[in-house]
Amino acid sequence: MESVNPATGEVFETYDDHTGGDLETILDDAVSATESWAETGITERQQLLERAGEILRDREDEYAELISREMGKPVDESHAELEKCAWVCDYYAERAGEFLADRAVGSEANARTFVSYEPLGVVLAVMPWNFPFWQVFRFAAPHLTAGNVGLLKHASNVPGCALAIEEVFRDAGYSDGVFSTLLVGSDAMEDVVRDDRLDAVTLTGSEGAGRAIAEQAGNELKKHVLELGGSDPFVVLEDADLEAAARTGVAARTINSGQSCIAAKRFVVVDDVFEEFLERFVSEMESLEVGDPLESGVEIGPQAREDLMEDVHEQVEASVEAGATLECGGEPLDRDGWYYPPTVLAEPPLDSPAAEEEVFGPAAAVFRAADEAEAIEIANDTRYGLGGSIWTDDLERGERLAREIEAGCVFVNELVKSDPRLPFGGVKASGYGRELAREGIREFVNRKTVWVQSAGEDDDVVATE
Repeated sequence: MESVNPATGEVFETYDDHTGGDLETILDDAVSATESWAETGITERQQLLERAGEILRDREDEYAELISREMGKPVDESHAELEKCAWVCDYYAERAGEFLADRAVGSEANARTFVSYEPLGVVLAVMPWNFPFWQVFRFAAPHLTAGNVGLLKHASNVPGCALAIEEVFRDAGYSDGVFSTLLVGSDAMEDVVRDDRLDAVTLTGSEGAGRAIAEQAGNELKKHVLELGGSDPFVVLEDADLEAAARTGVAARTINSGQSCIAAKRFVVVDDVFEEFLERFVSEMESLEVGDPLESGVEIGPQAREDLMEDVHEQVEASVEAGATLECGGEPLDRDGWYYPPTVLAEPPLDSPAAEEEVFGPAAAVFRAADEAEAIEIANDTRYGLGGSIWTDDLERGERLAREIEAGCVFVNELVKSDPRLPFGGVKASGYGRELAREGIREFVNRKTVWVQSAGEDDDVVATE
């Protein structure tokens, strides 16, 4: 595997792939670790996770540079990503014991009944390149602490990040086999998913990858969680604070140089304020600093790969050809690396790529809606359902409309974001299952019902299914 700097197109590191024999050893080691790790006390597991968070903070500068060199994220955002990873470690180091404690359930006076939360075993995480540390830690922090063993199949363009994450857990004191990285291509995943040594799988990635994993895991009757693509609506109503909406909307669209599943991608603006919002929004987009991601202050770096930049440009060109108005950007930058400028498309047709597809880059589509009702209709006119944002000064109105948006999470007067304290996930083609919070840590556990009957009771018993 090669690490290629998206800002220059140059290879700066090469790694040896794992062989078939390596995979066998890693899987055997994972299975060998399951029993002792599951029997490790929750307090000790929480202490190890706390130590992992400390290591992330100690090595923040080193790892931030690695992230930016491998996938092009502006280095200030790389620092923020690592801080968030340390936060999720702190969160579960504090709360995991509470979330996994037995839950008493009332039944009969002469019986004690409760639900226990016990680890499933070996869990495979198939993770993307766009948040190369955060996506992994939001899996690993809860699920390792729940007593599961983790295998990471990371994206092939961030092998350095994958090995660095393995290093964090090793140096924090986790036992051999509790967390391992698989340096293999996607073609090896079907065999791993079908392997009897694997108990569950989670994937964050494209809709196509999710369908493949779901088919394979479902065929093997293995628990799985999918967090897939998104085309999040950002609804601006006539009573919104337009300055705040435009400023936050630009951040929501261009975070990670536009390469985020929960980025705002479709801006739906009611007619009364459409022109004013568009003017403010375009001005904010044009003011963004594009440049070397290793330079502090840069807001837009390169796209992670050349083919990804080309995909965005094809979507923009096809949308303009279909009838969208190009307000700014729209052409790859003439410089080394795979840079695409902040781009705004106004009023693209509802059957254009900007409306129907996930645009994974710094290109925003702004739609005009006659009123509130049409704005919600356009917002929901997508096969995706990851997140959504609504902007209004009337908070009761915002909450009412949030309930009408078909998505896993909706924010009023705020951009969509994942937060360790809140459950995160999607509906429709954006996947199923939840990550983070109490709900997330319970995705890969056996919710076991236990009934303890008092001895000597002679009540008649009727067995039913």
